[in-house]
Amino acid sequence: MGNCATMLSYPHHLFSSVSGQVTAGVLRGERSRFQLFGDTMNTAARMESSGERSRIQVSQVTASLLLEAGLARWIIPRSTKMFVKGKGKMQTYWVRKSSRSNKPKASGPKLEMDTLEETAETEGSSERTEEDGNGIEEMNKTERLVEYNVEVLTSLLEQIVGSRGGVTNRIQTLSNAEKNIGTGERTVLEEFIPVIPLKRFDTKELERRQRTTNVDIGAEAKYQLRHYISTIAGMYPDNAFHSFEHASHVIASVKKLLARIVNIDERNGLAASIPTDSMNLAELAGHSYGITSDPLTQFTVVFSALIHDVDHPGVPNTQLVKENTRWAQIYKKSVAEQKSVDLAWDMLMSDEYAALRACIYQTEEDLRRFRQLVVNTVLATDIVDKELQALRKARWEMAFSYSDPAARSLDHCAESEDRKATIVIEHLIQASDVSHTMQHWHIYKKWNERFFMECYGAFKEGRADSDPSKNWYKGEIGFFDYYVIPLARKLGSCGVFGVSSHEYLNYAMANREEWVREGEALVQQYLSKFKEQNVHLKSPVDPLVVVQLRDY
Repeated sequence: MGNCATMLSYPHHLFSSVSGQVTAGVLRGERSRFQLFGDTMNTAARMESSGERSRIQVSQVTASLLLEAGLARWIIPRSTKMFVKGKGKMQTYWVRKSSRSNKPKASGPKLEMDTLEETAETEGSSERTEEDGNGIEEMNKTERLVEYNVEVLTSLLEQIVGSRGGVTNRIQTLSNAEKNIGTGERTVLEEFIPVIPLKRFDTKELERRQRTTNVDIGAEAKYQLRHYISTIAGMYPDNAFHSFEHASHVIASVKKLLARIVNIDERNGLAASIPTDSMNLAELAGHSYGITSDPLTQFTVVFSALIHDVDHPGVPNTQLVKENTRWAQIYKKSVAEQKSVDLAWDMLMSDEYAALRACIYQTEEDLRRFRQLVVNTVLATDIVDKELQALRKARWEMAFSYSDPAARSLDHCAESEDRKATIVIEHLIQASDVSHTMQHWHIYKKWNERFFMECYGAFKEGRADSDPSKNWYKGEIGFFDYYVIPLARKLGSCGVFGVSSHEYLNYAMANREEWVREGEALVQQYLSKFKEQNVHLKSPVDPLVVVQLRDY
């Protein structure tokens, strides 16, 4: 017996690779032949049923061997686990396709705010893009979005690692803290605090930070990051609006806003192209209330955007509470947001992401700050809860309203800076969550239609009290007037986003005007399109039946 990687090829071009122990021998008979036996061979054969034509599927063990050999770029985790007879559900991987052509290759698409929309247009299709300049990669929409998110988060991890001199050691002493944090009887909402104390860095420490061009988080951490994001992608249901594509769109907006306040030089993974020679790191850190001086804060905001709608049920929290679902019984309020935090956090704390966690934090202090930032940032996306909204409004008045003498007297203390930073982070994620309302009209219209389809679909399934199409036109005008436009103005009032705040406000006001002109006709188009796509749906079914069938 020995260890080897077995590759099985079939006439219809399905390939499987599994690594493990095999038994080899020569079978006697009229035509003696060499044969391999054992569980490894059986598993490879059974993986054929979940394969795809002309693609190589590999097991977790084979993927780990490629990782150890520094070849993480060769494989892509499949978004869902595959059922293999005799083994149950297995995490498997695709080997990336590459072209053998020697012809010059064009650059692949760089997914930014607008191009993110364009590259994600083709549902379920494949597109040829370049991968690392070494070949042509065939990737579907979800895989393209995964790679985009990996690129963004990797650059931020390099910032974190660079800020501590390149250290990525695994700290065993943190295992107890990792097991205890986020567990126990307290809910995520009960962990919320109004002001998050951010880490402060002195000028000399900022100046001597290692440049990211010299930082490598390591093949294992990169592999784990890609695996984590791919798994998160698979945890997003196939909702019309609250989907993995929506999460990626929110990340693109967060990245853009952070780049506007973080823009300093090549040391920053989010740096934009606008020159800022007149401002040094220390000055910029003060201007942004400390957000720019702490790469962990920047990483966490983007990470929170990634996970903020994980396993979203496609209906609002009020409906979940009304249906008295299992999750509503646990959380009582902010149900979807709290569930997303718990699911994503529990997965991140598992053993298979140890190298990734070692890049994010090295001390218990950083771990706890990371957790608190995740909690506050994701909860900020619940814009319906009245208590949270009232609390945010009161803090805004204290932080940025200088008509109050008490507020002015506290303006330069550490707590005041932390309060402002906390509020800026919350408004940044809120603006990004509805960023489609503050972008080009065609982007707004696309996402507005998707949100309508999701809400109207819930109504047709009996999971909404009223027909959303009846008030969709007027409701959107009210949403612009009482939420979107005031939020865009606050981006300008906090004084850290530069021209982006004006850009967002101008787009919001222009989209409102366009909606007033075209909205009523668009709602009718949405209705017609929904009926064409869902001819099998009848009038609302009994909500009790839905509750019995769908356990959230």
